[in-house]
Formats: sequence, structure tokens, C-alpha cells
Amino acid sequence: METNRQQKVNRLIQKELGEIFLVETKKMPGVLVSVTHVRVTPDLGIAHSYLSIFPSEKGSEMVQNINDNVKSIRYNLGKRIGKQLRVVPELVFYLDDSLDYIENIDKLLK
Repeated sequence: METNRQQKVNRLIQKELGEIFLVETKKMPGVLVSVTHVRVTPDLGIAHSYLSIFPSEKGSEMVQNINDNVKSIRYNLGKRIGKQLRVVPELVFYLDDSLDYIENIDKLLK
């Protein structure tokens, strides 16, 4: 069960990461990255972020690249939310393949 504070921090980080990725993906035409869900640990030290990437063939490569550059993303996030949070949580990114799963189910049902 998440506390009210955790839920607020989840939404804040999701919104700000979405804006960061929007700016960064404008440099790469044909790629869309969206933050589908963020879960923060109870001590607000680690944020597990789930990314949906289009096209899905580039998904694992993009998540690996994002995890390699997590320090610069955390720095940019800190500049945006530094006044609202005392400590910027460490970021861990995962590929959210739920859309591919839903698409596969629809294809099987047809």
C-alpha cells in the first residue's frame, strides 16, 4: 500500500520525466518515449520507472542507452524538482511491454 506522499512523488516524477524525454526525443525523429508508470520506494530513495517506447523494436536498445545515461537524466530531474523534494531519488528504468502484450492478445483472438 502506497502512502499519499509516495503517490504524489510518483506523479511528480512521471510528469517531469515525460517532459525530459519529450525534449530529448525531438532530436531523434521517429522515436517516441513515454513514461507509463513510476513507483517510488517507501524511503523515497529509488524510483522504478517504466517506459513505453515506439517503435517497439528499438525498445531494449533504448532502455539500455537510457540506463547508461541515468546520471544526466537524474541531474536534469533534480534541476526540475529540486525545490519540491529534498533528495532526488535514484532512477532505474524498465521497458513496459504491456502494449505489445495487448496487441499480441488481440492478434491471437482474431
